Amino acid sequence: MLPLTQPPNSVCLLRLSAIGDTCHVVPLLRTLQQAWPSTRFTWIIGQVEAKLMRLLPAVEFITVDKRAGLGALRRLRTTLRGREFDLLLHLQLAVRASLIASCVPARIKLGFDRPRARELQWLFTNGQIAARQREHVLDSFLGFADAVGIAARRLTWDIPLPPAAENYAAALVPDATPTLVISPCSSHRLRNWSVAGYAAVADHAVRKHGMRVILAGGPSPLEREMGDAIAKVVSVPIINQISKDTLPDMLALLARATALLAPDSGPAHMATMVGTPVIGLYAATNPARSGPYLSRQWCVDRYDEAARTFCGRPANELAWTRKIEVPGVMELIPAAAVCAKLDDLLRSTTQANNPSKT
Repeated sequence: MLPLTQPPNSVCLLRLSAIGDTCHVVPLLRTLQQAWPSTRFTWIIGQVEAKLMRLLPAVEFITVDKRAGLGALRRLRTTLRGREFDLLLHLQLAVRASLIASCVPARIKLGFDRPRARELQWLFTNGQIAARQREHVLDSFLGFADAVGIAARRLTWDIPLPPAAENYAAALVPDATPTLVISPCSSHRLRNWSVAGYAAVADHAVRKHGMRVILAGGPSPLEREMGDAIAKVVSVPIINQISKDTLPDMLALLARATALLAPDSGPAHMATMVGTPVIGLYAATNPARSGPYLSRQWCVDRYDEAARTFCGRPANELAWTRKIEVPGVMELIPAAAVCAKLDDLLRSTTQANNPSKT
């Protein structure tokens, strides 16, 4: 059955959420598209995530309302009636996603290896990828390409930006002034850093480096509250755009930014998609597993310290998927360390643009 000896006619990818994880799926999709240019690709995805991923051309998207319960399954069965895929890539470890997989008619249903197939995913697949340990989420998805016989990986995103989004971003970043975008919130409250910390970095960025600082984020009450609090205490001019953009708008803004400052959240991986370096704030989660894929050197990593402080043992003795989402964990990250990372990143960028100064 596997690896495949010829390109399939149709492939369905199943990954509903979250924004960051769907960003990690794109290199797998690009790898498959390059190897199988005549294959038709369908992606079953969450409604919010589809607002961003619909920018990808030559992919059919079928959205699922994750809050609709059994009604979502009935609608999906109706949508897929009379269809059959050659291959389903079951990329999500959740019972809800597996119930959706059971509605997808496919000859081969490929999932994770048994040790990683949590929440009984293995019951809903008839093929498994090779077992691997302690790898980044993006690399775990590329394991699906290996399983179907594609060795050449394509680590690229190539997301086309709509003109309206590019215009939105150009209005905020109209010139070459270095720009720091701060996306202060994860949907997991205990992964979030402090208002005082963000304000200190914004002050440093403006006063030392003459940067433009823009706050960006979604419309949730948590994000609005955080943005307002930062804008209130910061001592330099900043632009607060939280809740004022769409996901494509934010992606275009990140594409024009010099750097993004964010905790473990979707925008960190959106910035990676458009080649913008990320100063990631990691203590509650492990950046080796879920950090911005191309910006590990710019992350402020206090995960091992958090493991020793809150779990009583080093990070390498914890389960690979362990999250240390406890009160106080993000306080392990000092503002001075974040400012130092910003200094290093800007110095590196300057040297790259001016090799004679190295």
